[in-house]
Amino acid sequence: MVLRGKMIPAETTDARLLATGSPTDWLHEDPWRVLRIQAEFVEGFGALAELGPAVSVFGSARTAIEDSAYQKAVEVAQGLVQSGLAVITGGGPGIMEAANRGAAEENGRSVGLGIELPHEQGINAWVNLGINFRYFFARKTMFMKYSSGFVVMPGGFGTLDELFEAVTLVQTGKVNNFPIVLVGKDYWGGLIEWIKNVMVPAGTVNPAEIEMLQVVDTPAEAVAAIQKGILNLNGNS
Repeated sequence: MVLRGKMIPAETTDARLLATGSPTDWLHEDPWRVLRIQAEFVEGFGALAELGPAVSVFGSARTAIEDSAYQKAVEVAQGLVQSGLAVITGGGPGIMEAANRGAAEENGRSVGLGIELPHEQGINAWVNLGINFRYFFARKTMFMKYSSGFVVMPGGFGTLDELFEAVTLVQTGKVNNFPIVLVGKDYWGGLIEWIKNVMVPAGTVNPAEIEMLQVVDTPAEAVAAIQKGILNLNGNS
């Protein structure tokens, strides 16, 4: 920048830096946020760079341990670890805990990417590599950058957000054609039918794009679909 005339400040930048008793508002202003954002990316990249091939498992934080979906998520994660894959979740309770549990019990790499929320939930006990993020977009970048596929269990708005983030990135070619597998035909069937019967006729979705979403019922089917998708991605089919 060039400052002349009235735009020249009354004190130098060095003087402001060395001044004591300055207001602390700068801690909450955008320039400082940029450094925090940068730090989150650096921390995430550094922690996950050597993770190896991994699959993200998405699903509801509200799923109880007695729910059949919880046990399915455990079995999905076990199958992924047996296939040589790490398991990444949002690190919270419910489906996330179940997937981390399955991975940890199978002596696999169990990753949790937590997020700061008003109702703080923390990283579940089954995570053996955990990172907490302030910013959703930094956290999402880690899911997308370090995953070779996505398994989507029953979930709410957050799960839908993660699902369609992945679909959009595949659709637009921002990431490779990673397998995206939805577990639970009863749960996801209505969504797929709505896409087919409403979005496709409206011309907002290409019929071929629905093939990006594979819907299965069992953990074994989910793992098989992920394995096949990764093989196809690597050109080994």
